[in-house]
Amino acid sequence: MEWSNYSMYADFVLLGLFSNTRFPWLLFALIVLVFVISIASNTMMIILIHVDSRLHTPMYFLLSQLSIMDILYISTIVPKMLIDQMVDQRAISFAGCTAQHFLYLTLAGAEFFLLGLMSYDRYVAICNPLRYPVLMNRKVCLLIVVAAWLGGSIDGFLLTPVTMQFPFCASRKINHFFCEVPALLKLSCIDTSAYETAMYVCCIMMLLIPFSVISASYTRILVTVYRMNEAEGRKKAVATCSSHMVVVSLFYGAAMYTYVLPHSYHTPEQDKAVSAFYTILTPLLNPLIYSLRNKDVTGALQKALGRCSSSGR
Repeated sequence: MEWSNYSMYADFVLLGLFSNTRFPWLLFALIVLVFVISIASNTMMIILIHVDSRLHTPMYFLLSQLSIMDILYISTIVPKMLIDQMVDQRAISFAGCTAQHFLYLTLAGAEFFLLGLMSYDRYVAICNPLRYPVLMNRKVCLLIVVAAWLGGSIDGFLLTPVTMQFPFCASRKINHFFCEVPALLKLSCIDTSAYETAMYVCCIMMLLIPFSVISASYTRILVTVYRMNEAEGRKKAVATCSSHMVVVSLFYGAAMYTYVLPHSYHTPEQDKAVSAFYTILTPLLNPLIYSLRNKDVTGALQKALGRCSSSGR
């Protein structure tokens, strides 16, 4: 019983992202920079959307929710990783690993569903512009956000208890920089193939539901854009959708690699690199993609900077 308790609840050791790099402190400085810019840019998006009346539309409300998710998402993983590197301490408690695992799954799942449901907003804006205020009213926007958070929470509540109940008696060293499911399951001393199959099916469903909404929405959008007579109208329609499609491609592509592609097709080092991309870089890229490709956001930013400079004189 004593050995069993130890194997279940003893601390884990995160081998981290810096262990196999030639210049760990250079990578450390780069991740600190990415983290700071990510938090700052997402916070700026939230503030701009809140204070600028031109951005008080359903699309920007959903973008503000995406920024909130990105801030929480990157804050769940990166601070712990950076502190471990600074103090040369790799341990994480069983409770801490469980909490990180749950938050990661919940936030990633919520972002999956939100990105999928955001395509419905683009469909209504382009295919039914006259009914847009009715079809995307405040109640619908709130329902979309609640549905995204609920879907992510269900994912976290379903997978976390099952993953963490396995006996981890083989080793306590997680070959990763956070408590991700595939890396944790490798430490189990019992067969997890049945659970991995169930998790694979679950991940497929999580991808298929929002992906089907995205596919249906953009199919209708492409048909509508093709039928447009004005070149300016086509250009504007493509511009409003391209940012969303870039973000969807980045996030969904990395997740499909990690959770859908069989493990025999990728190594632990590749897993860490892909995980770093969608946990560290994606929260940075999302606000940059939407702001740099969006005249409303850049205009709101210039207006805010102009106010700051005039008030400082």
